[in-house]
Amino acid sequence: MAPVQVMLCCSRLLTGSLRTGRYVSPALGAIRIIEQRKQWYSVSSLTVQERIKERSQRAMLGGGQHRIDAQHKRGKLTARERVQLLLDPESFIEYDKFVEHRCSDFGMGTKDDKFPGDSVVTGQGRINGRLVYVFSQDFTVFGGSLSGAHAQKICKIMDQALLVGAPVIGLNDSGGARIQEGVESLAGYADIFLRNVLSSGVVPQISLIMGPCAGGAVYSPALTDFTFMVKDTSYLFITGPDVVKSVTNEDVTQEDLGGAKTHTAISGVAHKAFENDIDALLNLREFFNFIPLNNRDPAPIRECQDPCDRLVPSLDTVVPMESTKAYDMLEIVSAIADEREFFELMPNYAKNIIIGFARMNGRTVGIVGNQPKVASGCLDINASVKGARFVRFCDAFNIPIITFVDVPGFLPGTSQEYGGIIRHGAKLLYAFAEATVPKITVITRKAYGGAYDVMSSKHLRGDLNYAWPTAEVAVMGAKGAVQIIFKGKGNEVEAEAEYVETFANPFPAAVRGFVDDIIEPATTRLRICRDLEMLANKKQTNPWKKHGNIPL
Repeated sequence: MAPVQVMLCCSRLLTGSLRTGRYVSPALGAIRIIEQRKQWYSVSSLTVQERIKERSQRAMLGGGQHRIDAQHKRGKLTARERVQLLLDPESFIEYDKFVEHRCSDFGMGTKDDKFPGDSVVTGQGRINGRLVYVFSQDFTVFGGSLSGAHAQKICKIMDQALLVGAPVIGLNDSGGARIQEGVESLAGYADIFLRNVLSSGVVPQISLIMGPCAGGAVYSPALTDFTFMVKDTSYLFITGPDVVKSVTNEDVTQEDLGGAKTHTAISGVAHKAFENDIDALLNLREFFNFIPLNNRDPAPIRECQDPCDRLVPSLDTVVPMESTKAYDMLEIVSAIADEREFFELMPNYAKNIIIGFARMNGRTVGIVGNQPKVASGCLDINASVKGARFVRFCDAFNIPIITFVDVPGFLPGTSQEYGGIIRHGAKLLYAFAEATVPKITVITRKAYGGAYDVMSSKHLRGDLNYAWPTAEVAVMGAKGAVQIIFKGKGNEVEAEAEYVETFANPFPAAVRGFVDDIIEPATTRLRICRDLEMLANKKQTNPWKKHGNIPL
């Protein structure tokens, strides 16, 4: 007690004793009051401690052991098990463990229907020592459905991640909006969507779909930078099979409608799928090592034992002599990358272009390359969108972009024209032109027509543009060009040879400065590593604008 409070208590005791005729020493009276209060606080603290312990234990059990067992039977980990596996040991600091939902309608106000932490686990921790914020939806509590309290917890960590500049990882396993809460649940989704948008380009956002994700819930993952899935146990769809059946009379399974295969190979919604929860979380830890913490933070640099001046003799023969013969661009990418490691994204979607992360002399780089094995490497609608979004992520987070070019043009045909190849192809053009990060381009073989311009050409502010001796930079292939130029004017075989000699080689571009050098393929790794070192402090800005108007 404060001295003044003790004096007041003594005064009151003395006054009372005079009235009753019994005198009590002021000091003794004060001591009695203090001892009484000590006893009261001791009993009270013990009760609170017991309540804290009891609620903590309940929070750890989520919806109860029987629901945890059911989760395991489905081949899925619980929300807390996922967090523990994703983060460094003992690094997780949980937020809002005791938050409960506020709904009292439809019998939801009873004690048995309230779970500490509600249906999501939130907090922050470390992945290989680097800060990250995480939320993990708990399917054992109301099917992981989103309540107002659930959304509030997610918004809190997203706000803090934005303040301190750290990535956000969402482990999604939810049946959707909590119907009993009505509009409050819908408002919760909107609050999350707003934060997804405000965080875009500021801190990396990653979604790992580890169970159902339906209705409005799908739009948060769609707004994040990368979406991964788990095979056979995760689903993404706006409306489920039953609704589809009632509206369109189509019979479709959950897997065919919104499973991992559908979204990694057909829709392009997801960037990659993994075998199970453990495989997904371990791969996510590896992926996290490539990305920076925020848009002002450099990408992580890992100590590299692979010599930066290593020559790669196999590249001298990787491109076939016949210009129509296919080869695998992945061979080139893996050959020049540190330790031959390449984290490919969207490997089963728009296979005519490859994207992903690698390291060059320990530095994270984004790789974009045409794939001659598929559709001869032509650009089409899906390839353009796939490449454009990846390029914009790299530019937003200061990751240098290395582009390998072997492109005969844009894919012709009515399906592409009707589908808007002009608009979609412009997205890739826009992304490369807008990017201010270091950009290095290597033309391995064909660079024809407008596709030459689009693929990070010197005209789109490419920093270093190289050509291999096998490069062909021209408006179109020799055969098609000859049919147009020399039709009916003589020997087309001789004309084709003349066209190849004049145009279908790297010299016309080199003499005009459109490529900076014609290099031996074996020296490609050496040249890129040196260039990245030189460009490390590159600073380039675009004209001031609120934002551009990319052709969406």
